[in-house]
Amino acid sequence: MSGHSKFANIKHKKEKNDAAKGKIFTIIGREIAVAVKEGGADPANNSRLRDVIAKAKANNMPNDTIERGIKRAAGDANSVNYENVTYEGYGPSGIAIIVETLTDNRNRTASNVRNAFTKGGGSVGTMGCVSFMFDKKGLIIVDKEECDMDADDLMMIALDAGAEDFADEEDSFEITTSPEDFSTVRENLEKEGIAMASAEVTMIPQTWGTLTNEDDIKKMNRILDLLDDDDDVQNVYHNWDE
Repeated sequence: MSGHSKFANIKHKKEKNDAAKGKIFTIIGREIAVAVKEGGADPANNSRLRDVIAKAKANNMPNDTIERGIKRAAGDANSVNYENVTYEGYGPSGIAIIVETLTDNRNRTASNVRNAFTKGGGSVGTMGCVSFMFDKKGLIIVDKEECDMDADDLMMIALDAGAEDFADEEDSFEITTSPEDFSTVRENLEKEGIAMASAEVTMIPQTWGTLTNEDDIKKMNRILDLLDDDDDVQNVYHNWDE
């Protein structure tokens, strides 16, 4: 389970940094727009929208901001159409990187992503070149400080709802699901009043790589920083054990 813990810490840290810069609200705003266009503005009939709203609340997005985003996406037929485009590639020493984007201009996004890899001494590869090194899973993180429930009781609720695995880590509980069961498990936890630090379908590395050369570490951070600064980039997954 150490791999999950490493991943959760990296992801959680990144999201806190994003929130400090306000980017996470931009990311979630685009996800709301896409979810509404695909499944409608009623969360009761749109599981993807329910999941995005839960992610928004976990990142402290105000309710009125969420509601405005939904109304805007539902009411504006001429609003920007975002397209999901995923890039795969390599950082220094073969570190695997997956970049998920939502874009209204594929050429711009492709150029920016390629530029980020190049400036960090990496390279963009073909689709599938590194994704086989990751497992697509639902990952729910419950902060122990925010949860009064006994670990065994929480585990039983999660497993009964369809979770695949439950891990008791140092400062959090980590619940892993299949992508298909993620919404059901998350909604069951929500009904029980369990606060979630994060909840999303994500990519978990099967193995982790290390960088020992200082120059490689600087280059890897350069790639991640450039991708993080790009508004088209929604998620970045990698198997670098920092």
